[in-house]
Amino acid sequence: MQNPYSTKSVQETSTLELAQVLAERLMITSGEWHHLKSNRRARALEQAAISLVFLLKEQPQEALIRLQQAAGWLDKSVKPLPCPTHGTKNSGSS
Repeated sequence: MQNPYSTKSVQETSTLELAQVLAERLMITSGEWHHLKSNRRARALEQAAISLVFLLKEQPQEALIRLQQAAGWLDKSVKPLPCPTHGTKNSGSS
């Protein structure tokens, strides 16, 4: 499948479209998740790019949430969550 933006020049592409392409490029896929789940730079980049998309869509509250997440990855106040497909280690206690 060809990238829909490859035939357009940068000048012809809207700012929102450019931000969406950037967010798509920086999105951590399920296949990359185990490798990048603790990579603070990758996680911050992903959240910051998504924030830009929300801001351009005039959704400042959603943008702020993502910016706070990005900052949390950078200042180490956010910790990676365990893999959702592997369950919990304390499966015997509820």
